[in-house]
Amino acid sequence: MFKVAIVGKPNVGKSSLFNRIVKAQDAITSNKAGTTRDFKKRDVEIAPNKDIILIDTGGLEDRDELFNKVKDKALEMASSADLVLFMVDGQKYPDDEEIRYVRKLLKLNKTIWLVVNKIDNDKLTEMVYEYYQLGIDNIFSISVTHNRGVGKLINAIASLVPENKQAPILADDEDLGLEEFLELEEKEETNIKVSIIGKVNVGKSSLLNALVGEERSIVSDVDGTTIDPIDENILYKDKVITFVDTAGVRRRSKIKDIEKYALLRTEKNLQESDIALLVIDAKEGIAELDERIAGLIDKHKTGAIIVMNKWDENKEEYKKFVDEVRLRFKFLYYAPVIAVSAKTGRNLEKLKDMILEVFKNYTKRIPTSKLNEVIKEATQRHYLPTDKTKPVKIMYAVQYKTKPPTIALVMNRTHLHFSYRRYLINYLRSKFDFTGTPILLSARKRGEKYEEDLENLST
Repeated sequence: MFKVAIVGKPNVGKSSLFNRIVKAQDAITSNKAGTTRDFKKRDVEIAPNKDIILIDTGGLEDRDELFNKVKDKALEMASSADLVLFMVDGQKYPDDEEIRYVRKLLKLNKTIWLVVNKIDNDKLTEMVYEYYQLGIDNIFSISVTHNRGVGKLINAIASLVPENKQAPILADDEDLGLEEFLELEEKEETNIKVSIIGKVNVGKSSLLNALVGEERSIVSDVDGTTIDPIDENILYKDKVITFVDTAGVRRRSKIKDIEKYALLRTEKNLQESDIALLVIDAKEGIAELDERIAGLIDKHKTGAIIVMNKWDENKEEYKKFVDEVRLRFKFLYYAPVIAVSAKTGRNLEKLKDMILEVFKNYTKRIPTSKLNEVIKEATQRHYLPTDKTKPVKIMYAVQYKTKPPTIALVMNRTHLHFSYRRYLINYLRSKFDFTGTPILLSARKRGEKYEEDLENLST
């Protein structure tokens, strides 16, 4: 697919342009320099039947070790693009750094366009002429804030993009690469979205890089290196797994400026995810903040795997750690625990297999006849508690949702004591493999309008 990379110094409006083109508030924007510290990419239909991969990169700046990594990653993305949009602040004169970066980009023999941003009115148009000295022929003056000239830029990009080719019909036994697999029409249950969450500096970015097999996310000892969620796809055993490296969570009292937006994005990603990998630094042990982060998984009802990163202890210590995990994360009792090392690659393939298994359970649907058989068996073993001396009965059950498995219990009274609800869930777990996924039970009264919908779903 045609790749377009937006590069430039910090605070010139790269993320704002990215958001304008994708038509969503996708990348975090701020007046603070260095808000984008990694690259973000999205598939965009730039024009009818014309798709591009749009890449928002971090700012080009020589400052310290972290910013040098950001700069190197941005230049790497530019070298892989078909079109580079070099963006500048049109309310400032070009400086030596910009001239130096442009010369580096010109050596790549790529198509490079200069995008002069913040030309908010006609009077500022004269500033555009100052940028001809950079040696780039195609120059676009725009104002992302006022949406001036952006449409013209988008149309110009579209003119370079070839029309989509119709995907060939492939034989059942033909192997697919990742790019081909992603371009096929999306099939049910082939895509798995996995959010990697945890405290700052527990190794989330290192884990992402190890899982995808490349330096996708910038790794640094600086707290809060990841601000924007970083995602990457891999093809694993006929499934496309999208890993999302989210910003590290801090205590509320220690959240700094733009990190509050990062926390909101982390929650948003959990809402959209199938599975959450809760990463714990095995060397530091479990903290109170880890429990609060685990509570986010419980809140959004995703599948869950608890990942102990940086593990190099023996089996006896592993058992002790797992016992502590079970004690501290009682509400995630269904989540499997695995010890990995992003640095050495230990158990990473096992973790990928575990993701597939949890997703299978997260999307599991139990046949209605089998479900009612098990529910009947459970109620015969232990009768339902009465509701103010009046008998309570489950007339029948049906699973009406997956992700997570959600079961409606149609009852003569909707009084379902929490302890009996827990008993039913545990009984279902004893009969079916629901490792890694929550199970939700919904009590419904017989004769409700909703019952008709349930009966349609059960057939």
